[in-house]
Amino acid sequence: MARARSVLSVEAAAVRGLVDRVGDSLAEAVEAILACPGRVVLTGMGKSGFIAQKLSATFASTGTPSLYLHPAEALHGDLGRVVRDDLVLALSNSGATDELLRLVPAVRRIGARIVAMTGDAGSPLARAADLVLDIGPVDEACPLGLAPTASTLALLAMGDALAMTVLENREFGSDEYALLHPGGSLGQAVRRVAELMRTGPANPVVAEQASLSKAIGVMTRTPGRPGATSVVDKRGKLVGIFTDGDLRRLVESGAPDFSLAVGKVCGRAPKTVRPEQLVRDAAQLIKSWRVDQVPVVDAEGRPVGLLDVQDVLGLKL
Repeated sequence: MARARSVLSVEAAAVRGLVDRVGDSLAEAVEAILACPGRVVLTGMGKSGFIAQKLSATFASTGTPSLYLHPAEALHGDLGRVVRDDLVLALSNSGATDELLRLVPAVRRIGARIVAMTGDAGSPLARAADLVLDIGPVDEACPLGLAPTASTLALLAMGDALAMTVLENREFGSDEYALLHPGGSLGQAVRRVAELMRTGPANPVVAEQASLSKAIGVMTRTPGRPGATSVVDKRGKLVGIFTDGDLRRLVESGAPDFSLAVGKVCGRAPKTVRPEQLVRDAAQLIKSWRVDQVPVVDAEGRPVGLLDVQDVLGLKL
């Protein structure tokens, strides 16, 4: 327990120490990445290589085209992945990793810019780079003082700071994020209601003058049986919603008159959502409103779709 707490304390201190090291070089690196017409190529050896892979994935998923290049494989042909318009971000705590030092001259000949992230601003890698992100000397959390621990965490944290600053200064919003994350809970959460709502024949709509029996027939025949129908006025604008729950309450109150206009027994001024809203926000509204169906309306108040709680629950948001 004492060792575990010590490791966490050492690593936390390593990350806190980076705050004072953020300066002009990081700002210049952000500008270089934003201006890069190619890709950000991450490279590193050993533990730094694993951090480089993670950072490459972070850049790629947040709007910056990126790939990971193994430095040893690069020396045997994979260097062909790098072109003049790319920016190479090389990670090495020591700044003296042999494979990276052998790679740098070849990258220079290609013409790509080089940014070094290292713990030694005077190292051979730092001297060969166009820009240096210095994480400074870091005490490892390893009891032997050998295994990369706090240093790899510092590389990761500084890389995240770089990537998130790039993201904040790039035109990249939830729509773009959803485009790059079509799967999993993250992708589902940033989908728009328009992608999920029931439309066309699956979106039941009746006029408020229609009889109750007709409204029930529409609900019954609608594909998916949503258990509700939107109710509109003569202009096609939403004025209410009639649900299975409304029908049950009518039956419980006595023999219902099925010739009665549905507009007289439906719920008026129902809760609605818009097609452009995020699915996760709509799901939260459904939960807070405690309803099973929500009409989706356009800017004119016309029902263009229906969002059913079962569709939202299936996403496991």
